[in-house]
Amino acid sequence: MSSTLLVLQLDASDPVGRLGDWLIAAGMELDVRSLDAGDAAPEDLSGYGGLVVLGGSMSANDREPSYLEQARALLREAVIAEVPTLGVCLGGQLLAVANGGRVEPAAEGPELGAQLIAKRSVAADDPLFRSLPITPDVLQWHFDEITSLPAGAVQLASSPGCDQQAFRLGRLAWGLQFHIETTPETVRAWAEEDAAILAEYDLDVIVSRAATAHDDIAETWQPFAADFAKVVREPSAVSYPEQVIDPVRAATMSLADELRASRGHD
Repeated sequence: MSSTLLVLQLDASDPVGRLGDWLIAAGMELDVRSLDAGDAAPEDLSGYGGLVVLGGSMSANDREPSYLEQARALLREAVIAEVPTLGVCLGGQLLAVANGGRVEPAAEGPELGAQLIAKRSVAADDPLFRSLPITPDVLQWHFDEITSLPAGAVQLASSPGCDQQAFRLGRLAWGLQFHIETTPETVRAWAEEDAAILAEYDLDVIVSRAATAHDDIAETWQPFAADFAKVVREPSAVSYPEQVIDPVRAATMSLADELRASRGHD
């Protein structure tokens, strides 16, 4: 199995950052496509061991820029073909929308800065989430939220301000509503960029608390990145979530078989 990950950067403001460092340390090679800067997305995922889709300031429902539809198409292929996939913030929302879920403006307003999320009980059996603390530290910066998961998805984490914080779709795709890749400098830049629309928030305090939380975030999520790398190396060792109902599992497996057959794979 290839150890090369296709990384889709959708917005220059959200590079792969520390997540990229952790994945490389875990033995992965990264093919970073800066779609926002004009890099072309591949037509399909042939030759890649996995897919990572990062965040951005646009909506998961937007038709422009046109590369968002390319990202959605690759995320649909990843689920059908069972290519290990990680969507981060907008990337997680795109994973949901591309496969039949729904994203809307956040009912409780934006989530910003260092926060805690809570694992759901089903996360105890998940290959990526089972080793995480019950309430892991994360970095939030989003104005939309997932209001409906795709059919067959399993919710892995929630928070009081935004219910859908993490989910697993099919056997090998995970979506995160929050960020794990940021640096304090990244968060500071976001605060400066969004200052006008966040005038009612104390952004200095949010940025300061986020900077302090980054060490705790790294302690929690670097092992998560290493576990994702293990999945990329040995995807056949990962089972379907027990919570996925049989008809959905059967349909997904059938589509995966058809796609592999169309490419001449065994």
